[in-house]
Amino acid sequence: MMRRLLFASALLVTMQCSAQDIDSATVRSFYDYSLSNGQAYEWLRHLTESIGGRLSGSPQAAQAVSYTKEVLQTLGADTVYLQEVMVPHWVRNNREELTVFSNGKKIPLTICALGGSIATPEKGVRADVIEVKSFDELDALGEAGVKGKIVFFNGPMNQKYVNTFQAYGEAGKYRYSAAKNAAQYGAVATITRSLTLSMDDVPHTGAMGYNDTIKKIPCCAISTMDAEFLSAELKRNPATQAQLVLNCEMLPDVLSYNVVAEIRGSLFPDEVITVGGHLDSWDTGKGAHDDGAGCVQSMELIRMFHDLGIHPKRTVRVVLFMNEENGLRGGTKYAEFAKASSQKYLAAIESDEGGFAPRGFSFSGTAAQERKLRGFAPLFEPYGIYEWVTGGGGADISELGSLGTLMIGLSPDSQRYFDYHHTPIDTFDKVNRRELQLGAAAIASLAYLLANYGIE
Repeated sequence: MMRRLLFASALLVTMQCSAQDIDSATVRSFYDYSLSNGQAYEWLRHLTESIGGRLSGSPQAAQAVSYTKEVLQTLGADTVYLQEVMVPHWVRNNREELTVFSNGKKIPLTICALGGSIATPEKGVRADVIEVKSFDELDALGEAGVKGKIVFFNGPMNQKYVNTFQAYGEAGKYRYSAAKNAAQYGAVATITRSLTLSMDDVPHTGAMGYNDTIKKIPCCAISTMDAEFLSAELKRNPATQAQLVLNCEMLPDVLSYNVVAEIRGSLFPDEVITVGGHLDSWDTGKGAHDDGAGCVQSMELIRMFHDLGIHPKRTVRVVLFMNEENGLRGGTKYAEFAKASSQKYLAAIESDEGGFAPRGFSFSGTAAQERKLRGFAPLFEPYGIYEWVTGGGGADISELGSLGTLMIGLSPDSQRYFDYHHTPIDTFDKVNRRELQLGAAAIASLAYLLANYGIE
């Protein structure tokens, strides 16, 4: 009896070692192939240089759908298809002017309309400017201090946070809610400091929101350098005025698509691992880091699985989501599809934090799911993946949480991301090929492990 137990124990150890060796070799193969033969960088070149900014509803967004579908059809997926989704169609129209009038001077500043803003009257809106750094300061001024004025929200991102996404999350409320909060006190327009930790002359756009019960007013973002200038000018001359001119508009919704590619699971085809990024981007730049990088990294997974002969036990589904930036309708549509499906959505990996060198993964799930995920950590240490952080995922996969899906986000180095985020300088030349391909290898490796071992 003792010999049988010893033999069984030895056999189990041997099997475990063998599995670890196979997994280690497979992860190595993903990294080797991605770094030496990766295609994601060239796909990103086309997506950004030949197509450009891909705001939902635009011709460029439609071109991106066609291009990525065509590429995915050549990579060896079992199936590639489009998932219909109606998306908003906001257009900038390129007349964006902010002029400051102070002590006889007329000074143009650098701005961009926030996504979803209404236009000003043709000749613009001119009024006194009042500066606040928080909603508390706005509330303290009330209607008496705000009515008829342009409210300048000058709340900077917190430089002390090492995690720049923490700083972004904290300051982002001023971009999204400034217009509706100021309008309730009678403001005629708002100016918001750009969400970046850099001091530069580049304005950052992004989504804003209105409340249908409150009058809608135009809103824009101002570069950080001009925010500093305007703040100083208001201190020198509290009677400073500004004139804002925007001619953006919201058009009727447009039919668009999520682009989907699948590798069918060999043993458990109805258990799904979702991997993706969002195909749309803001119109002012080329959407290289946000989120062309996440899309081409996800596409690279299909190519590597096929070329390396990897046959996952569970279905791996790549989704290039449409309309993350100003509506999240692609993610919502995919979640509706998932909830109506008989398939089980075990885990989802999203890459939407830029194409910089990967440092780890963030995740949200049950304690048991998170423990199992952390069990994969030693396999990633040789590749500089050390951060396994509870609390994360991604916007497009967020609604899968109600299905019990483990939500995972790739976490690249974040220190430079908000230099480029939502700007005209989010361009192909800002992405490093090697860093982009390292991210693709990390995603493919984790998807392989999840597909082979599940998460329960």
